[in-house]
Amino acid sequence: MALVIQTEPAEEPLSIEEVKTHLRVDMDDDDDLIQNLITSSRQYAESYLKRALISQTWKYYPEEWPDGDYMELPMPPLQTVSSVVYTDYNSTPATMTLTTNYVVDTYHEPGRVVLAYGQTWPSTTLTVTNPICVTYVCGFGTPEDIPRAIKSAMLIYIGTLYEQRESIIVGQTFSHLKTVEALLEPYRIYAF
Repeated sequence: MALVIQTEPAEEPLSIEEVKTHLRVDMDDDDDLIQNLITSSRQYAESYLKRALISQTWKYYPEEWPDGDYMELPMPPLQTVSSVVYTDYNSTPATMTLTTNYVVDTYHEPGRVVLAYGQTWPSTTLTVTNPICVTYVCGFGTPEDIPRAIKSAMLIYIGTLYEQRESIIVGQTFSHLKTVEALLEPYRIYAF
């Protein structure tokens, strides 16, 4: 399986003003650094949680059709599926049709592409590499839609990175990171 981001989030979960208030920073000298830390904290949270925070578009490339009647999609929450395309051994792509061939289940966590009633996955012999491509939009949506605990974890993570800009000293404990993980844990996905 391969998973590739097609469209990055248009904004970050936290504004620079929110972060500067949390850090108690009044000057603008570190704005570029703080903006980079915001992006890094989002990427850390998304990696740890295995979910998208802000709306973004992904391409998922499973190697084969699932055994059951649905395919779970990584990086929930799922918003929409743009296309399900498969390529046969002659390198000829074909697109499955929404509602005729499949429906989208955005309520399940993680979201799913589910075969429509009476349908089966295509039986065509697939190409050897990346034979199936599902393009979809996922994420909570806007910064206002993200749970407060996730944002709080990001602020603590950013504060730690801002204060500790160098390598970690062996034997030193960072209780902040345990707090970050404790805040994120209820939202973590263990599939994939």
